[in-house]
Amino acid sequence: MYKPLSIVSSVVGGLIAGKIFTEIWQRVNPSDEEPDPKDLSRSTREVMIAAALQGLLIGVVRAALARGQAKGFHALTNENPE
Repeated sequence: MYKPLSIVSSVVGGLIAGKIFTEIWQRVNPSDEEPDPKDLSRSTREVMIAAALQGLLIGVVRAALARGQAKGFHALTNENPE
């Protein structure tokens, strides 16, 4: 039962992180969309900063959701998720 919930949590975490990234990028640079790595008119620095921020957010959000899910599973079943 834990594994299917973990997969769903991972997908939801990626979606949430994507929304957070879009909001942050629009606040930092409201007149511009997030850079596409294939768009050669954008600087490499800008593309790398956006990718690093996006990767950081995805990792943190997914870890937070997975940790909360594991604690919830343990609280309900008194077993460690594996």
